[in-house]
Amino acid sequence: MTSVSRRLGLALVVIALTQVGGASAAMHQTAVPIPERPAVATPAAPQYIRDRVRDLGSHFDGRVGIAVRSIDDKWSTGWKADELYPQQSVSKLWVSITALDAVDKGKVKLDDPVSLSNGDITLFHQPIAALIRQKGVYTTTLSDLMFKAITTSDNTANDKLMRSVGGPDAVRAMIVNKHLGAIRFYNGERALQSKIAGLIWSPSYSIGNAFYDARDALPKAIREGAFNRYVEDPYDGAAPSAIVAALARLKRGELLSPESTRRLLWIMGNTKTGANRLKGGLQAGWTLSHKTGTGQVYGPYQAGYNDIGILTAPDGKSYSVAVMIKKTSVPLPTRMTLMNNVVRAVIVQHDMQYAAAAQQ
Repeated sequence: MTSVSRRLGLALVVIALTQVGGASAAMHQTAVPIPERPAVATPAAPQYIRDRVRDLGSHFDGRVGIAVRSIDDKWSTGWKADELYPQQSVSKLWVSITALDAVDKGKVKLDDPVSLSNGDITLFHQPIAALIRQKGVYTTTLSDLMFKAITTSDNTANDKLMRSVGGPDAVRAMIVNKHLGAIRFYNGERALQSKIAGLIWSPSYSIGNAFYDARDALPKAIREGAFNRYVEDPYDGAAPSAIVAALARLKRGELLSPESTRRLLWIMGNTKTGANRLKGGLQAGWTLSHKTGTGQVYGPYQAGYNDIGILTAPDGKSYSVAVMIKKTSVPLPTRMTLMNNVVRAVIVQHDMQYAAAAQQ
């Protein structure tokens, strides 16, 4: 390599690191936790569910936040539920609420056509990408993008839906305007996943293994530093307590019109991902409308392994639940068992409170 080439290469590295630092500083300003609505006194949670959630959280080998809220009785409890945890694809829920809010306001229609091309392709899980590559241009509707984003956690479908209803600023504005509290939203999947890896998004990363190759080529210090910064101060962070409060308001019809509320809960009820996370703890007659989130792995650790949703009992009473694992290295079955057990605890609490009365 000539001296000129070496100097040029070093210059490009300096520029790239400067861009990373500048992007981080700029986004840190938008990542400040959003103030919650004024606190309102709520009933104390029953002792069994308080003790069981605390026991489950304290014995898990990893950094986990758990929150449970009775949507009907309005009590809530949790374990480290006010800290910020990486959302990952849980944040797709806020994109869909933003889109449906735009529908309610007459700004868009769910059957509006949307065309996706190669420039829309993101990374990681994105089944829609195969349809785009097959035809060059794939045309669908906002409704279909939303269904794919929630039920299959399709990153490309979600990013296109987000851009179609105003981009990340519109999602952040919705969070503020609806007073959802300590919930952050970054700039979509491409920007978020690149930053977690220590990269700046390039369209070339959507081709083949280019993203993985670029990530693997980073010096260990850069990759590890980026990963650890994300864990400690997640750009898409949210408090489980804020999430279960938002889910309760969604279920009660306080966030969207009745039609949009029914549609979103139905879509969440058809989620295919995370079949053995919260859903694995269900008993006969109980249903779950939920959204999962799964983050990147570095070394033995994963940053973000989540499931959040609304549990509905056979008698119609409902509970919002969030289990968000910030960082852990325990096997997947152990994580799933934790989520199963949180759901089982809710069911036990419900039966203790209502089963006897129902039999009288």
